Amino acid sequence: MDSSPASSDISPEIVALRASSFGGQAAAYAAERPDYPDAAVVWALEPVSARTPLRVLDLAAGTGKLTAGLLRHTTDVVAVEPDPAMLTELRRGLPDTRALAGTAEEIPLPDESVDAVVIGQALHWFDLDRALPEMARVLTRGGVLAGLWNLDDDNVPWVKGLKTASGSRVSFSRWRGHATLAPSPYFPAVEFGKFSHVQRRTAESMAATVGTHSHVLILSDGERTELMNRVLGYLRATPETASGEFELPLVTVTARAIRG
Repeated sequence: MDSSPASSDISPEIVALRASSFGGQAAAYAAERPDYPDAAVVWALEPVSARTPLRVLDLAAGTGKLTAGLLRHTTDVVAVEPDPAMLTELRRGLPDTRALAGTAEEIPLPDESVDAVVIGQALHWFDLDRALPEMARVLTRGGVLAGLWNLDDDNVPWVKGLKTASGSRVSFSRWRGHATLAPSPYFPAVEFGKFSHVQRRTAESMAATVGTHSHVLILSDGERTELMNRVLGYLRATPETASGEFELPLVTVTARAIRG
């Protein structure tokens, strides 16, 4: 539901504000956001999975949601994150993981130092004119770039209703995050995969998850309160979500490309 920019939606200033909004809710982000299905991580790393050691960069790593999944496949993971609060939360949760301050446009790693650059829920915020050559620079020959996005499955009627209930004046009207990774001289061919996933939620924790979405974070206090009350009211009135725990159905869209 935390969609990426569509060019006709809202101003570049709002897009930039949304992109930088997460740090103030770093602890909530760590607690409430879903992880990533292992099948999607395996598929993302497949082109380089035979390399030993397999060296992976989790770029714009946030609080480490994807980092933890990558660590199930290799111990050689470095996380890079620009927001100090998110980086602090990542270091708290994964104290043995190398975690550096840095951006996609200025990656603090040497040339050809990693076999995979993996990005969870963030590629669409990058300045790709600067980030693509940087990501290609730190990748080894034949290395893989992969982006993963967890999306609520709004083919399910109650999830579609929740999307409507949680909309705001700064919501993006359509999701196009995966389209940001298009063929380029650095990455000539792009493949896509989709993977089913679920997250156990209650009405309260689902509302808290919505509260970590960037379009909610930049609202005024009054607008945010109104939206959160509307979301919680919808969840408590909907049979599938009204009582106890339920499963939020997700689709993890994954894009991967080999360094040219």
